[in-house]
Amino acid sequence: MKIYYDADADLNLLKEKKLTVIGYGSQGHAHALNLKDSGLDVAVGLRKTSARWKEAEEAGLKVFTVEEASEWGDVIMILLPDQNHKEVYENEIKPHLKTGKALAFAHGFNIFYKQVIPPNDVDVIMIAPKGPGHLVRRTFQNGSGTPCLIAIHQDYTGKAKDIALAWAKGIGGTRAGVIETTFKDETETDLFGEQAVLCGGSAELVKAGFETLVEAGYPPELAYFECMHELKLIVDLYYEGGLTRMNYSVSDTAEYGGMTRGPKVINADTKKVMKQILEDIQTGKFAEEWINENKNGQPVLKKLREENKNHLIEKVGAQLRSMMSWLTNK
Repeated sequence: MKIYYDADADLNLLKEKKLTVIGYGSQGHAHALNLKDSGLDVAVGLRKTSARWKEAEEAGLKVFTVEEASEWGDVIMILLPDQNHKEVYENEIKPHLKTGKALAFAHGFNIFYKQVIPPNDVDVIMIAPKGPGHLVRRTFQNGSGTPCLIAIHQDYTGKAKDIALAWAKGIGGTRAGVIETTFKDETETDLFGEQAVLCGGSAELVKAGFETLVEAGYPPELAYFECMHELKLIVDLYYEGGLTRMNYSVSDTAEYGGMTRGPKVINADTKKVMKQILEDIQTGKFAEEWINENKNGQPVLKKLREENKNHLIEKVGAQLRSMMSWLTNK
């Protein structure tokens, strides 16, 4: 597998172009500001009523409506929530996709599941940072970068890959390394990671551990520290040096206990469920479910959000974090 770095990407390819970023949320603000700081001509596309309009202008960016920005831009990066892509694309972006433009994404969902079907005479590319937007921005400002994936769905101009690499360089990705993949592989692995491990699996593991201790009579504050607060310390060790680094850094007692008891929690049955989750992603069953969830006003998501918000671990955690002056987002 080839990894691309700064020397493999030519930023000059984008200096000849107008770059549009649709959206100014987590990823949107990072892409727009990093590209601007890289000396490129960038505009943000927003709804006139968007609360982000003034914020983007105050950051020194050109701000247009989505339609105006789509007409203006040569490369149009859509950085909206997945469920909003189709409507915004059809009504406000598609009419302005002239021959030779490039349509860009940071996640393959809408292309892979055919919610967005671009015309044949444009490039369709993906530049996907492997981290949230605030880290994409922070690492760039610190002189490093966030690793990225790139993918080419449609190469009308013959320069789609070069444009994707240049964009990755403009946001700092080639400082850390860029890997080429496909829209299919990025979409399926990203959804699986979110559901089975990162957002779903880890959250349920934390809640189950917390509940087990509280139900056994231990103080919820103690359970919070053991099952949630300290998890960041362990994840940081994973990030720095993988499983070996983590096991080296903890006590022998923790290493032995973890290696002998962990497989009792995450076992063959767990893996069987993970395979089913992956199959639902591969067959499109999850995508269909999520698309219908949005058509119906997100009733399941809203119910689960409320349940999570009212979980004891959230109430105890909010109280404990309020005493941690170093946290910027308590």
